[in-house]
Amino acid sequence: MNALNKGIRKVEIAVKWDPSPAGQPPTDLDIVAATYPSGDPFGDPAYVVHFDSRSPDGTIYLNRDSRDGKGFGWDEIMTLELDRLSERYARVVVGVVIQPRPEPRTFVSVINPGLRIREGYTVLAEDDFGDVLGATAAIVAEFVRDESGAWDFHPGIHGHEDDPETFTRTMGRARQP
Repeated sequence: MNALNKGIRKVEIAVKWDPSPAGQPPTDLDIVAATYPSGDPFGDPAYVVHFDSRSPDGTIYLNRDSRDGKGFGWDEIMTLELDRLSERYARVVVGVVIQPRPEPRTFVSVINPGLRIREGYTVLAEDDFGDVLGATAAIVAEFVRDESGAWDFHPGIHGHEDDPETFTRTMGRARQP
């Protein structure tokens, strides 16, 4: 590994949105992360981290979870400690899913959504989901380990129209080389 380029080490993914109007069901966005093994980086995820789980080794975890957007500032925050992630993993894909309760929703119905991805104080990406308004879920980041072992960040928002279960099963297949 080049001493001047250590790659991405520890990342924070944060999502925020405003609560639903009075009398409307709450809007619930969830951050999900899936890890993929070196032997099959575009196959099935080795594991998925979401609102009621964490990675087996504690390197990917949800710091804050909101079910209604009534948090202060960023409603959902997930941390990825990529520098501690086992070498057997080559790729981590992060997405945001809109919970379909009581009925399916798309990003067009989410009030003032926002995304921030940062490493320390350096903002790597920000977005408002404006390019995926018809989607029910979106891939928001991809981290890939290079030959030296350093992690690279691949930004971009890619919308999907899947339910949460299907999305988490297939989200890593979306951006094959």
